[in-house]
Amino acid sequence: MMNPFDYTWMFGLTTAVAFMDAYGIGANDVANSFATSVASGSLSLGQACIVACFTEFLGAFLLGANTADTIKGGILSVSRFAETPELLMLCMTCALTGSAFWVIFATSRGWPVSTTHSIVGAVIGVGIAAFGGNSINWGWKGVGQIICSWFLSPILAGIISAIIYSITKYGILRRKDSVKWALRIIPAYFFFTTAIEAFYLIYKGAPGTKASKMSVGAIVGIAFGIGAFFALFAIFFFCPWLKRRVVGREELKWYHIFVIPFVGPRLSKTTMPETDVAIHSETISSGSSDNKEFPTDTKEDGVVQTNEIDESPKVISIKDKILNVLLHGVRKDVRNLGSSHVKSVHDAAEIYDSDVEYMFSFLQVITACMASFAHGSNDVSNAVGPLSSVYQIWKTAEVDLTNKVPVPLWILAYGGFAIDVGLATYGYKIMRVLGNNITLFTPTRGFSAELGAALTVLTCTKLGLPVSTTHCITGATAAVGLCNGKMSAVNWKMLAWCFFSWILTLPVAGLGAGLLFSFAAYAPSILG
Repeated sequence: MMNPFDYTWMFGLTTAVAFMDAYGIGANDVANSFATSVASGSLSLGQACIVACFTEFLGAFLLGANTADTIKGGILSVSRFAETPELLMLCMTCALTGSAFWVIFATSRGWPVSTTHSIVGAVIGVGIAAFGGNSINWGWKGVGQIICSWFLSPILAGIISAIIYSITKYGILRRKDSVKWALRIIPAYFFFTTAIEAFYLIYKGAPGTKASKMSVGAIVGIAFGIGAFFALFAIFFFCPWLKRRVVGREELKWYHIFVIPFVGPRLSKTTMPETDVAIHSETISSGSSDNKEFPTDTKEDGVVQTNEIDESPKVISIKDKILNVLLHGVRKDVRNLGSSHVKSVHDAAEIYDSDVEYMFSFLQVITACMASFAHGSNDVSNAVGPLSSVYQIWKTAEVDLTNKVPVPLWILAYGGFAIDVGLATYGYKIMRVLGNNITLFTPTRGFSAELGAALTVLTCTKLGLPVSTTHCITGATAAVGLCNGKMSAVNWKMLAWCFFSWILTLPVAGLGAGLLFSFAAYAPSILG
């Protein structure tokens, strides 16, 4: 008979393993939100990591569910553990361990996988090990939905993204005077983008608020009001700033957007500012593998650094060594891929006016931030849900038969922090794959893919359909690539590897977690 605060060692172990799982979520899943922004040049990898650290953490801490499923997906009934709560603690510990190791391993191989499906697969494994195969819900409400989502998610996201990009392509990019058309239509994009995202975030129902009880009409009214505000902002601030910066070639900084009516004429420039977006087409299309930001080769001992221009050895200070270690994850080139096959994929893509592409970079960053905020509020439960369950059992020695467990704020903050660490140190692996390794990305393409994927996830989640953010952004990426009108504009070999990793997720995570549980539960004991 278990008593409160028994098995403290297991609670401590689960806390450590939950950090690993959240770390894997940050390294693998957060790339879903920012990979296209980095690939298109709208954000550098370092900027994306800084922004994501705030959006992911705030999403997890402020809107992370105040309750979570004890067993993700309801594929295994918690009533089986009513008499043995300590057994549920062991199941959650093993499930988190199996999920964490698979996600981190997949990340090391550059495979974008669903962290939700990983924890579900791990629960399936421990359920079979504990109670046999009949204990798992294999029907539509269980495993059947997960298998369906392998096909449903990418197709739906791809269709929506293709529609958004096609409107942009024929409404702006292919117009004779595309810059003027962009300035005219961008306020409408601001309106629809912010209104749609606001509607879904409110309609979903933020925890701790009465949003879920509001009528659809009230939510639509609020969303339209938010959209109108941002459209007016675009008309009176953003577009005038864009016109002066892009058409007038004036020396303007990003913060001048908010005071542009009061900013006097600036010295004109003969060329566009050398932003990543402005030179993106030339840099990516060249297929160069040179790292433009870090054109140096460092010896393995980290003592001598040789520059490509000045070949004289330079001694690196201890401070620089520490910075190189701490910033290792953000000093990676994830845009310029030197493979001849990837170069041929990029060459098959249409290149449009870089000034117009630059105009969409701000919209793309907004969409990425919203997607990241939503991701932090949703997927943090994959790690903190099992941890909260173990914590609750450790405190009360009881199993909540409603399959819902409260999530303390410290656990939400803990999970949000681990997600940020995973992104900053290892997220570059997946950003390479979901970025320019599948197709050529520009701000208009990235904006379309991000918005299409976000709409698919939010809609299907509200309808109760199982979808994965990873699967959605992968399908959206492929669809936007196909909008070039050429099959060769998509890296089908990389897509095949992505799909293969999705199929492997359930059995591999389940096998690892099941074996670990069997080893712990059925091992010989001298205690009898």
